[in-house]
Amino acid sequence: MKNHNFLFIILLGITLSNCGDTKKGENSIFTIDNSAFKEQYQPQESLKLAILNPNNKAVDSITYFVNDKKVATMKGVEKLNFDLKEQKLGYQNLKAKVYYDNEFSEATARVELVSNVQPKLLKYKIVNTYPHDYEAYTQGLEFYRDTLYEGTGNGSGPTGKRGVSSLRKTDYKTGKVYKKVELADQYFGEGITILNNKVYQLTWQNNEGYIYNADTFKKEKTFPYFKQIEGWGLTNDGTYLYQSDGTEKIWKLDPKTLKEVDYINVYSYETKIKAVNELEWINGKIYGNIYQKDAIAIIDPKSGIVEAIINLVDLKSKVSHLPDTDVLNGIAYNPKTKTIFVTGKNWDKMFEISVSE
Repeated sequence: MKNHNFLFIILLGITLSNCGDTKKGENSIFTIDNSAFKEQYQPQESLKLAILNPNNKAVDSITYFVNDKKVATMKGVEKLNFDLKEQKLGYQNLKAKVYYDNEFSEATARVELVSNVQPKLLKYKIVNTYPHDYEAYTQGLEFYRDTLYEGTGNGSGPTGKRGVSSLRKTDYKTGKVYKKVELADQYFGEGITILNNKVYQLTWQNNEGYIYNADTFKKEKTFPYFKQIEGWGLTNDGTYLYQSDGTEKIWKLDPKTLKEVDYINVYSYETKIKAVNELEWINGKIYGNIYQKDAIAIIDPKSGIVEAIINLVDLKSKVSHLPDTDVLNGIAYNPKTKTIFVTGKNWDKMFEISVSE
């Protein structure tokens, strides 16, 4: 089996796509010529765009759009060679606006742009093992000033009792929680991150998040999401926030306005990676848990390409299998030790690991 196929199995498995789908514009007398289209393209390739003109209309010009952005205007039925290297990974929605006889007609099509990088499989070594509160349904984990902050959801714990979502500070060496604030029962806490002495915390399906003072845990603001999405993971690069929503998307946000600045689609070679969950920014890359997969994807924050994978499946065998012990979730980088701390939902242990090729 090829190495990249093995990595797909670890991370997600192959997702089938209908990426060759071509849609005609309503009442269009032209179509985009997709006879030579492939199902998937890579960034180093280009698309040859042309129209079919079965009625031999006298065409004045064609304006081409990719993902609703105008890319070129061609005279007559001249073809366009469109480079894909600057495009986001994911579906490329193509549109040709054809002008003829003082009228125009539109034709549409779609192809998928995927990664051209086969991710590396990285090794890890357990440096230390620490106790972790097994009542914590871990959703977010981050070091700040050598203190471990944790955000939890209100999943069921080992006692069978449904817990309460919280934001907490912990002593990572003992697992002791020494500061905690709880959310109301109707709010399911999700990812957290700390920027400029403020803790940002997401909720799952309430379409809102919270900003706290990192020292006092006093809530300073409740903010609505910039669009109707779920809240999953959260991290920051020192300037911007990065939020996942349970799909293949990671949104880049302005921390002052909480509005979208940009986004990426996450791909592991030819496979779209959905359910991107808890996030951590480490040395210019986004490390992301993939929900229900015991692995971490290392993602280029500019392109969305998964460059490497850490297979952590063995860790689950090292925790106590108490009732409701759930999936791997929680990544925290300690810049002081230059090691990564990982745990899971209702795990009774947290692992400090070092990673190498």
